[in-house]
Amino acid sequence: MRFGFVYIMASGKRCTLYIGVTSDLASRVAEHKSKSNPKSFTAQYDCNRLVFFERFDRVTDALDREKQLKHWKRQWKIELIEKTNSDWIDLPLEWTVYQP
Repeated sequence: MRFGFVYIMASGKRCTLYIGVTSDLASRVAEHKSKSNPKSFTAQYDCNRLVFFERFDRVTDALDREKQLKHWKRQWKIELIEKTNSDWIDLPLEWTVYQP
C-alpha cells in the first residue's frame, strides 16, 4: 500500500495557493521548487513554499481530500493552513515521515 499526500504550496503568506496530491511528497515538492516545468502553475506564480500537507494511508483518500479542498472558499484554506502553520513557513520535508 502506498501513502498519499495532499499538500498546499504558496507563493508567500496569504498569496497564491496551489493544492496537489502525490505519493512522493519530497520529490514532488522538489519539482515545484526547481520549476522543472516552467509553464506549470506553481512555476508561473512562484508557489515554492510547502505550507501544509496531510498524509493518508491510501492515495485514493488523498485524491478525495484534494477535491474537497479545491472546492473550499479561499478563507477556509487559509484557516486550515494557519491552524498548524501560522507563520506560513516552508515546512521541512522530514516532517512527512512523522505526520500521523
